[in-house]
Amino acid sequence: MTTLDTDEVTLGIESFGDHDAPLVLLAGGPTMLSWPDSLCERLAAGGHRVVRYDLRDSGESTTTDPPAPAYTLRDLAADAAALAHALGGAPAHLGGIGVGGMVAQVAALDRPDAFCALTLANTRAVAPGPPDDDLPDHDRATMSRLFARPMPDWTDREAVAEFAATGAAILGDDPDGARAVAARIWDRTPGTAPPVQMANQMGLVFSKLDCTPRWRERLPGIEVPTLVVHGRRNRFFPVGNGEAIAREIPGARLLVLDEAATAVPDSAADEVAGAMLTLGQRTAGAPRVRPPGA
Repeated sequence: MTTLDTDEVTLGIESFGDHDAPLVLLAGGPTMLSWPDSLCERLAAGGHRVVRYDLRDSGESTTTDPPAPAYTLRDLAADAAALAHALGGAPAHLGGIGVGGMVAQVAALDRPDAFCALTLANTRAVAPGPPDDDLPDHDRATMSRLFARPMPDWTDREAVAEFAATGAAILGDDPDGARAVAARIWDRTPGTAPPVQMANQMGLVFSKLDCTPRWRERLPGIEVPTLVVHGRRNRFFPVGNGEAIAREIPGARLLVLDEAATAVPDSAADEVAGAMLTLGQRTAGAPRVRPPGA
């Protein structure tokens, strides 16, 4: 892992594969470890350079004040475009998972020359707060159980890892995998200050992030090949959110993982990587996104 300076911030990145291969850029949700190693390795084996990165206020990227972010969703989208340019200049296949998927949608719309394909995993097209009336909201019973738990001692690595494991069990994800990832996130978080650790582990910065103006109505303007991946068992962003995105982006392919929830499990890495690589083969000569009016 290393860092790379863009115009405004330092972003933590990790690369897989040949540096001269076509670029797949993966926006974390919020940390890069939201994208599993197994998927990155399969994409690299398929002939691509894979770079996953931390969003601001997470991992090795610039951390300022997670409880009060001084940037917007559009700034995070600009980071993705700047990073794609800094890594080689050619249009990249951009992927985003969870809140990183929101960043990816806005980046593809706001910076059409930077990206040639789009993968959106377990995300939705509105944020923050309640969704539109036609979109399913978080499962209430699941959210009640999730947020009824007492917060851990964020300075205690083992307590944080166990907190992540119990949360994964409630959400329908693999507790052991979540525990291991949480420990890795804890190890690479800059310091043990509770607000910083919480931001890295839970991504709650997005509950306070300025996500205006809305971008859902602009989704039909996306003309690059798009893959929408969603877990059928996702109780945080139920699958109807992914279905809506796939309907609204012309020609988008929807891949529903029947046994998955909020994470992309290792067992689905081959299927997801294959779909992403197939998508990449369609990018030659693909039209760009129409420039936004905003």
